[in-house]
Amino acid sequence: MKRKIAIMLSSVMMLAALTACSNEKTGTESAQTGTQAEETISNSNEETQAEETISDNSEETKAEENAAEDDENYNTGDASLDNVRNQDEIGENEMLVLSFGTSFNDSRRLTIGAVENALEKAFPDYSVRRGFTANIVIDHVNKRDGILIDDVDAALKRASDNGVKKLVVQPTHLMNGIEYNDIVKQIGEASDSFEKVAIGEPLLTSDDDFKRVEEAIVEWTKEYDDGKTAICFMGHGTEAESNAVYQKMQDLMTADGHANYYIGTVEATPSVDDVLAKVKEGNYERVILEPLMVVSGDHANNDMAGDEEDSWKSIFEKNGYKVECLLRGLGENEEIQKLYVEHAQAAVDSIK
Repeated sequence: MKRKIAIMLSSVMMLAALTACSNEKTGTESAQTGTQAEETISNSNEETQAEETISDNSEETKAEENAAEDDENYNTGDASLDNVRNQDEIGENEMLVLSFGTSFNDSRRLTIGAVENALEKAFPDYSVRRGFTANIVIDHVNKRDGILIDDVDAALKRASDNGVKKLVVQPTHLMNGIEYNDIVKQIGEASDSFEKVAIGEPLLTSDDDFKRVEEAIVEWTKEYDDGKTAICFMGHGTEAESNAVYQKMQDLMTADGHANYYIGTVEATPSVDDVLAKVKEGNYERVILEPLMVVSGDHANNDMAGDEEDSWKSIFEKNGYKVECLLRGLGENEEIQKLYVEHAQAAVDSIK
């Protein structure tokens, strides 16, 4: 029988894990932080999850995967500056930080790496290690730069081989969606290798999370808020129910008086056309574009800021706006890093 696993989730997320229900959490309900679920992860939802074709991660997607198959004609930065955190001699306590991943070296270091550094500083009793869920990104970085990043299976095996007893997993995912559910299932299947396991919540889980992320990105962009500028954030988007997090963030922004802030997605709704229609309702002269993603990878550099005619930048320029693109991921923001630390703290507290 599987060893019981402590999972720090919201009430809806716990229900999904315990009953193997295939419905996803939308992110619209508040998380009950500090709750500990002492249940085995069920495998009965495997068939349903296998049928899902849309990834809802805030970091990278199919466009990243397609780009990874080709040789880039642009420089993504020096991979050697990034700490891949796949060292051994882990000790008995490990904090495994799981991300979708990106092949953009500088962004990986400045976003995922920054979150990992913040967690390492906050939890000196834990060895912080990295795992990516996207093997195509891992393979591309390894082929191009000669640097191998652990996938989830490799990271878990490394932890087991090094004698880790207490494992805390903190995903950098934006929402409780398909990929987060997959992580919960995968960690649950490996739980026999450890004495205690806990999983932290993704970024946007509770109402307080939404409020704090809103405050963080508004503060981050306040220098552009001059009354003549529309500030537009581009999320990834998903066909799953968890896509509702984007509309929830938009509604919160509007209710709090940030009428010139707009949220759109690459893969779902609101689309760039939806955002453009809203911007046209105002008297704006300039548009600021920024990713609502943990990393600034392929989507940000190409779908948002690229020179192709269907990029967000090109679309807004064609409609007469001056456009400035801010190529930075949420992981660079210190307030966002603090929120991940707090989610990890709740997971750590659950298995003390």
